[in-house]
Amino acid sequence: MTLYVGLGNPGPTYEKTRHNIGFRVIDRLVAETGARDISKKSFEGELYRQGSRFFLKPHTFMNLSGRSVRAVMNFYKIPLEDLVVIHDDIDLPLGTIRYKIGGSSGGHNGLRSIDAEVGREYLRVRLGVGKPTHKGEVVSYVLSPFTPEEEEATVERIVVFAAEACLKIPELDISELKSRYSLKAPTSED
Repeated sequence: MTLYVGLGNPGPTYEKTRHNIGFRVIDRLVAETGARDISKKSFEGELYRQGSRFFLKPHTFMNLSGRSVRAVMNFYKIPLEDLVVIHDDIDLPLGTIRYKIGGSSGGHNGLRSIDAEVGREYLRVRLGVGKPTHKGEVVSYVLSPFTPEEEEATVERIVVFAAEACLKIPELDISELKSRYSLKAPTSED
């Protein structure tokens, strides 16, 4: 069994923000696989299932995402090595996709919450959303929507690519995943 968790904040206010790109990948995976809704109040989020794949969008808000993840993992007895967390990463340029197992939260409150609730040694699908000009603008930056130009040129492409990569995760080891499904940010020459 594999549990895919997309990080984001619930509600229409946050729907198209940089912080919610993980939710968008989960929406794509649910649509592509025809997963059915198996949500329960105790999961504190939207949970979908297709075969041995589970897709979760926590509704706890970012800072408490780990509660929802822990509830689903405990209920279905999903081991930590079968957890895949898809999240925004301001340390990567927009359009970049990278993968890693474990490590620090890098200041990401959703990852910090999951680390505290279930441990750190899980696969992270890191989706670059770019960085604000000034360090003090991080919160407003990640809670702002992508520009129409970013949406058109980059965002949909990385959501589709990340969903495709996620479906391959159970059959690839981390080095194969990195070599076949990492993406560099597009340059002006692309």
